[in-house]
Amino acid sequence: MRYELAVVANSFFLFSCLLSSATAQEHRPPKTVAVRAARMLDVNSGDLQTSPVILIEGEKISAVGSGIAIPSGAGVIDLGNATILPGLIDCHTHLLARIPEDPDGYVVNLAKKSQAFRALEGAADARATLYAGFTAVRDVESEGSGYADVALRDAINQGLIEGPRMQVATRGIAALGHYLPFHVSPDLRGFPTGAQMISGPEEARRAAREQIGGGADLLKIYADWLRPTLTVEEIRVVVEEAHKAGIKVAAHAESVEGIRNAVEAGVDSIEHASYADESSLRLMKEKGTFLVTTKAAYMELAEAPPDLSMQAFGMDLSAQAYGRRVIENARRILPMAHQMEVNIASGSDPSSANQHGKNATELVVLNKLGLAPIDAIRAATVNGAQLMGWAEKIGSLEPGKYGDLIAVSGDPLSDITELQHVKFVMKGGVVVRNELASCAGGHRP
Repeated sequence: MRYELAVVANSFFLFSCLLSSATAQEHRPPKTVAVRAARMLDVNSGDLQTSPVILIEGEKISAVGSGIAIPSGAGVIDLGNATILPGLIDCHTHLLARIPEDPDGYVVNLAKKSQAFRALEGAADARATLYAGFTAVRDVESEGSGYADVALRDAINQGLIEGPRMQVATRGIAALGHYLPFHVSPDLRGFPTGAQMISGPEEARRAAREQIGGGADLLKIYADWLRPTLTVEEIRVVVEEAHKAGIKVAAHAESVEGIRNAVEAGVDSIEHASYADESSLRLMKEKGTFLVTTKAAYMELAEAPPDLSMQAFGMDLSAQAYGRRVIENARRILPMAHQMEVNIASGSDPSSANQHGKNATELVVLNKLGLAPIDAIRAATVNGAQLMGWAEKIGSLEPGKYGDLIAVSGDPLSDITELQHVKFVMKGGVVVRNELASCAGGHRP
């Protein structure tokens, strides 16, 4: 009797498996997916194309055009009266940074959170960033969480968690005593720091080699902090090691001298350029160095309460005064940089829980500071892709590139704030957010 029951049970199990397999095949997404909408922004020409169709096979775009034929059997995602754009790129993120809003928040963050916990925070921030329409990021230093950004990048690549394509800078490299946290008791030997501290060219070389060995896709150096810190020789050896490994170097540089030292040493991008002047821009143009903007973070400081101090960051002034000074300079420098054809890439510099997923605020701020909407969008698409060395993969909607695209309800050329309200996100041909589409052909976002 038991044997007969076992045979019946096994037969039923086999039948269930076959039925499940057949059902799965019946509902498997088609190989080709067509996305269509009312408009598509061609970021290269700056034109809005009408009635676009984007064909995606697997992860890659196979065809793009106005009203092109949709192959028989293709899944169709109809976005209606929406505008399609390439997935956006943020070239200055810190996905591992969730610094508490407290004067000693940076110290508390380092003292009370394990790297494992910070990696989990990073996973939440990565998801928020992707859902905001940013399908690729350049994460410029893990803010004291070691190589947790490498783990985050790899987990996303393996499909374990949702997030953007990432390039990571791991620990960052700063002059001894010239990066966060400040004002920690010297008796606390070995207290964690926000970057790897070095003194001298050989220590700089060792740090570069260590971080490249640890999985860095780029290196991040701090050329100044209130004043120039790393020497040209220290920066140059980091650049040498990075370029030998085929990766780039990003330099935090706010002062004119810090910018000059970093550019002369051969870095690939200047982050912030807060007090840049015309001579700085001319040098960057001459050397082909990118300017990564990060002005949304300063705009937030400019609007802070007047009693909020920057002492925790080693600065003897209010956050409001600091932010306003940088923003005032940016109103003059950004249009000048654009006119001089300096390469400009967008970066939002998020550092707290409420900033992650609001990356598009940077594009709105760039528009307020004098860049036309199309130029701000290019800073977050084709220019960002070029800086990352991924111009053949992302940054525009063209055959052969990844199916990374977003959609908004209106026209971002007329109202760039539309990019703060992304309704549809696709990464590598997979829909990760959809508040617009109706579907046909068996493909369900």
